[in-house]
Amino acid sequence: MTRRSPILPALLAFLSACDGAPSPIRGSVELPEVAVAPLATARVVRVLREEGDRVRAGDTLAILTQADADETLADLRARVASAEATVRDLQAGARPQEIAQAAAQLSAATAEAARAATELRRARTLIASNATSQQSVDDAEAAAAVATERRASAEEALRLLRAGARPQQVSAAQAEVGRARASLAAAEARLADLVLRAPVDGIVLSRTGEPGEVLAAGVPAIILGDVARTYVRAFIPQGMLDRVRVGTGVRVTPDGWTGAPAAGRVTSVSPEAEFTPRVALTEEERSDQLFGVRIALDEPGTIPAGVWVSVEVSGER
Repeated sequence: MTRRSPILPALLAFLSACDGAPSPIRGSVELPEVAVAPLATARVVRVLREEGDRVRAGDTLAILTQADADETLADLRARVASAEATVRDLQAGARPQEIAQAAAQLSAATAEAARAATELRRARTLIASNATSQQSVDDAEAAAAVATERRASAEEALRLLRAGARPQQVSAAQAEVGRARASLAAAEARLADLVLRAPVDGIVLSRTGEPGEVLAAGVPAIILGDVARTYVRAFIPQGMLDRVRVGTGVRVTPDGWTGAPAAGRVTSVSPEAEFTPRVALTEEERSDQLFGVRIALDEPGTIPAGVWVSVEVSGER
């Protein structure tokens, strides 16, 4: 966003030139504007600068806040801690107490399987002598099968505890830690952006946010002028378009200036006239059209912003 000088003063200077003499190129020194705004909706807590203050890049300009900022950070930090604990548990493997418990369960399952096998053998012996029923044999076979499955399950559980977590499980848990940390870092960055700092050395042109106001994303709290990139906004008549082009060297002299003129170079020429008479029927009236030009100074900051200047073409590119 750039501040543009009103055309009328340049136009009056152009029209007041002596009869038959070339009109001077008039303009003023301008500052590029830098809007300093939050990236997310937030409420203004403090504004630390006033209009006209000079600031350095990195200086704090305003402090904003969001209602749920602390709760959001606390939740994300808890997620990071939980994910990190899961990784530590997986990498450490089972505790000795857990392994001992699994071994005891395997011993019990083994004993139960042996008892069920003995009962099955006894039932089969009895059925051979018709001392028991077939139902008793069937029940013994079912009990033996269940006991055998329980023993196998206990053996597998103990084996897994001793082997520890699979590499894939550890990798998945580590990835979850990475995601949790990234979410936390993003939230911290968003909250850090609520402290608005000057991106460039400059001067406060406008203080647009006040304490208590809620600013939407992109709505500036302060507007700075970039003092390192001052330029001249000037106007030329139609008859000079063939001499003033992008790259043309110029000399810039402020009104009432006693020192040496400042050197500069044309960086842009407006493709359309910025002043057109109501009736442009004659050649003389058509020559009254003015075209805006932008001039970059070789040494920005040598002429204060807002000063009216005269521009003289000093050479072609």
